[in-house]
Amino acid sequence: GGREVKTMGDGFLFEFPSALSAVQGAVEIQQSLHDRNQAGPPERQIRVRIGIHVGDVVQREGDIHGDGVNIAARLEPLAAPGGICVSEDVARPVRNKLSLPLAVLRHTELKHIDLPVAVFRVVMPWEQGAAHAPAPSAWLAVGTLLLAVLIVAFWQPWRKSGTPTVPATDAAPAPPSAAAPLPAPEHAAPEKSVAVLAFANLSDDKQNEYFSDGISEELLNVLAKIPGLKVSARTSAFFFKGKQVPISEIAKQLGVAYVVEGSVRKAGERLRITAQLINVADGFHVWSDTFDRDAKDVFAVQDEIAGLVARKLSMKLDVAPGAVRTVNPEAHGLLLEGRHFLAQRDEVGFARAEKALKRAVELDPTFAPAHAALAELFAVQVGFQSLGAGGRRAADSARAFAQAELAMQMDPSLAEPHAVLGLLLTLERRMAEAEPQFQQAFRLNPNYAIAHHWRANLLIAQGRLEEGLVEIEQALRLNPLSFITAYAYASYLNCAGKLNESLAVLDRASTLRSDLYLPGLSERAVVLLRLSRNDEAVAVARAVLQAPATSLQSWSGGDAVYVLRQAGLTDEAERNGGAMLATLPADSYLRGYVLCALGRFDEGVPLLESSSTIVLSRLFLLPLLDPARDTPRFKELLVKLDCVEEYRRARESLARIQKEGKR
Repeated sequence: GGREVKTMGDGFLFEFPSALSAVQGAVEIQQSLHDRNQAGPPERQIRVRIGIHVGDVVQREGDIHGDGVNIAARLEPLAAPGGICVSEDVARPVRNKLSLPLAVLRHTELKHIDLPVAVFRVVMPWEQGAAHAPAPSAWLAVGTLLLAVLIVAFWQPWRKSGTPTVPATDAAPAPPSAAAPLPAPEHAAPEKSVAVLAFANLSDDKQNEYFSDGISEELLNVLAKIPGLKVSARTSAFFFKGKQVPISEIAKQLGVAYVVEGSVRKAGERLRITAQLINVADGFHVWSDTFDRDAKDVFAVQDEIAGLVARKLSMKLDVAPGAVRTVNPEAHGLLLEGRHFLAQRDEVGFARAEKALKRAVELDPTFAPAHAALAELFAVQVGFQSLGAGGRRAADSARAFAQAELAMQMDPSLAEPHAVLGLLLTLERRMAEAEPQFQQAFRLNPNYAIAHHWRANLLIAQGRLEEGLVEIEQALRLNPLSFITAYAYASYLNCAGKLNESLAVLDRASTLRSDLYLPGLSERAVVLLRLSRNDEAVAVARAVLQAPATSLQSWSGGDAVYVLRQAGLTDEAERNGGAMLATLPADSYLRGYVLCALGRFDEGVPLLESSSTIVLSRLFLLPLLDPARDTPRFKELLVKLDCVEEYRRARESLARIQKEGKR
């Protein structure tokens, strides 16, 4: 039903009477070319990109002109070869009449187009594993809209090497086949499981990126409280932000059956939020809708969307009728900014997170989630400082307790403060008090991944190695793309003597963080040494010792010195160990750790008395201390640490795991 307006070299301009007929024609073209390409040799394959937009046009001498044509022309390069991109104006009238799903495209800036345009791509049958597009009769013709379609042929003979010659363009690259940074779950995704992807920011102001992220995060938080529903954690769900990865691959990585995606446009104090729920099994939209609201009503919109998604998943969302929360939009944006930097888990991120979160509570002193985030920040810093040689540990611990208590008083429904208290009590070795706090956090939010991670620390410090491994595996299932949880899991596998598994997790986890992360690197060196891959272990150990100084270098450096000594490089180990000892306080447990790494156990073991809870697993399990375990000094250390029973339990647990591994 379309009309060919003109041919332009390798492009064609078409006009259709309706959006639906244009999409139908585009799908027929792509399906025909796909079938042709499948049957022909590589050098004869033809791929085209198609862009579709609805808009007014000016007719002149058989040609058409105007912004409608220009926007279609800018949509075309955003499509992958063999793909179709459409504007929101096209997607809206056809969304519920197509058998093929539409997916939000993250790239939405159109060259020389001032106004933001939401862009969607048609998910073609071969991307879903289907054989053919629906027959033309599957669509109903509606509307009499003028539509401009620009098609540019991807008509380039392929090189003999098989690498496609891509024409010069300012387009976004075609979506790559996603390589799994961590293994996709081997089991089928639970039927009641969902991931909320980062919503696309369609606002003119790119500073609203935190705002659009926040819509997604708060929606995720509401869904996470539904009993029986698995919800992928923010860190993993947001890993794919800005990456053109097919929904099916994202769902495979996250181990979920459904995906929520959408977009946010904020203009002044008005919001337009679009959201859609996709069934990954068939690629179809279960539900989609658009919400126009005031910015101050953002939480009400989040609850409304969450309720609709929950009902579609046949679940019941416990939101009291008429319970509408209000929030200062600027404070809300600062909360999101703070959470973003807190997730980086480094000193620079901590500083930026603290600045943003403190400003948030200044703007709104009653904003409980911001107080909870501050509590988490201070508690995590206490944990990191316990691995270093000093810092503001006592001050940050007091601040974390105060902020957690304040957040709980303001909003008893928050799980975060309870998890923070569980972590703080664990770090203070108040184990019996920590467990109820974690259990309360799980009651309030069954999908709270970091709480499972922190509880694993508690269990392993109690010598309950097998239970700790189960707990951190649960954390990783909920947050499979969290580098910090992956590294912790690798460390515990190393403690359990599961060396090949530990190395595999370290290999995959390293793809989740591009910068040098010393704890992961030193863990790798120790695992390689235990696998008798000494040359590789030495190379990694040297990289640790040559890294820029950080608060974690002494801890990681102790492992590196141990590796060098065990590999027979005694002089090099002594030289590096001596340099580290010269910088450490006389009573630091890290000084004791380095001395033990050098084999000077009589000097080193007594200093381990100031070890933190997080370090206990190493004292209990790692081979570095094996030569000292039967000495009076080591037994005295266990008494001073009041962990004789925990140590016995840990050694028995390790023996069971090793026995099971030999069967």
